[in-house]
Amino acid sequence: MQITGNHQMARIVRHNDESVREGYIRNGGKEVKLFTSALKAFQCNNRIVMAKRKHLDDFLRGRIIGRLECGRTQLEVSEELGIAQSVISRLWQRFQDDGNVSRSYSTGRSRVTTPNEDRYLAVTAERNRRSTASDLSRQLSSATGTTVSRQTVYRRLGHIGLYARRPVRCVPLTATHCRLRLAWSREHALWTPQQWSCVMFSDESRFSLQFDSHRTFIWRAPGTRYHQENTIERHRYGGAGWLVWGGIILGSRTDLRVQSVTMTGHIYRDVILCFKRHGC
Repeated sequence: MQITGNHQMARIVRHNDESVREGYIRNGGKEVKLFTSALKAFQCNNRIVMAKRKHLDDFLRGRIIGRLECGRTQLEVSEELGIAQSVISRLWQRFQDDGNVSRSYSTGRSRVTTPNEDRYLAVTAERNRRSTASDLSRQLSSATGTTVSRQTVYRRLGHIGLYARRPVRCVPLTATHCRLRLAWSREHALWTPQQWSCVMFSDESRFSLQFDSHRTFIWRAPGTRYHQENTIERHRYGGAGWLVWGGIILGSRTDLRVQSVTMTGHIYRDVILCFKRHGC
């Protein structure tokens, strides 16, 4: 067994009758005996040097091949450069097989879809934003014959910035509604805090008692949540449910009001607006 390092060679002699190892290091034609501790330190340092050379760069590979082509033996090159002889042997065998010694890098698994198929998925998702990943997978298979999984569809669309998100639900407003709200805003644009202190803003949330998960997703890009194509206008909710009302006013707020009946003008005036009547 031979261990190389620092341009020196160590020889380990094993005794069958004794569990003792004697190490000798050859220096200048003389053999100098190593103590057990020194031998262990020598082996440890040699392993550390070898661990640091996990990958050989192209320049060092060229030096090795150059020395071998000049007639040097693999053992001599191994001792001179401090590289394991097995590494040099594999490098020389590869050079003889294909004439290349550069390190090869794996490109990984080949893509299932082509760039044209990726664009087809993107265009289809933008045209029908409510289509699911399974729907897009079936449409791609029908159009091109390429079968992909749902996760592949998610990854391909994610690369171009399309993600499955819940759409924003809003109350549909007519042109008259928009015009009247804009006029009201302009009329009260210069109001003082004292004037706003007697104004209450109310809002409500409905909790359905029937099964309605509302898990309808659309494909959209980040930052486009409130774009018109990403919103769903809805003002009617079927089935039983509870309405939770609340109001805010400058420096205060109302208690939450839970209503299980249909909200009418009288109920809104007598229950919801009671805080305003007593506060102002």
